[in-house]
Amino acid sequence: MRVLIVEDEPALAALLRDALARAGFALDVAHGVADAEASLRLATYDTLILDLGLADGDGLALLQALRRRGTSVPVLILTARDTPEDRARGLDLGADDYVVKPFHMDELVSRVRALLRRPNAALGVELRLGNLALHTPSRAVTVGCVAVALSAREASLLELLLRRHGRVVPRESIEENLYGFDSPTSPNAVEVLVHRLRRRLQDASATAAVHTIRGVGYMLAES
Repeated sequence: MRVLIVEDEPALAALLRDALARAGFALDVAHGVADAEASLRLATYDTLILDLGLADGDGLALLQALRRRGTSVPVLILTARDTPEDRARGLDLGADDYVVKPFHMDELVSRVRALLRRPNAALGVELRLGNLALHTPSRAVTVGCVAVALSAREASLLELLLRRHGRVVPRESIEENLYGFDSPTSPNAVEVLVHRLRRRLQDASATAAVHTIRGVGYMLAES
């Protein structure tokens, strides 16, 4: 899952990025309206975290522009504007949630996940294939009743493949969903990540396996 953080305070943007990365999200940060518009042209996001008082404009104008274009990406407003009128205006203009600063980081991460679990959104609570299961809120992976330890990025790859099981996921789609613009990646980063996940599933005796479709991508299917 890929998140765009639109926040012009560098320290807060870094804290948000670190917390959401630990929760398994791929992150990009935009420091203003212009940066956000550029990022939205280049990538597809599963949700936006949007500050309102940005250096080059009001986040509400960006929100209005997105909704006028028919963009349905979930938007969580994160702002110091705390009056009932501010909340009502943000929600009326198309925000899906509204959080006032200061806030608790764990609650914010949970709110992002809750947005993505709504009908027609990106997340479900539990994903299963054969004896393999991923509980998305906790990132816990089990094979049968046995816990399987995965890194955050391995769990993110598994989640992506589980959501599209039985279909080929192109290598480019994996890169877009798992790595932000600033994430350092080697030319074979995806191949190495797939190899690690495949071995962990094999070692745990999972009935689902990652298959390589040469020249196209990868597919998770029952063996």
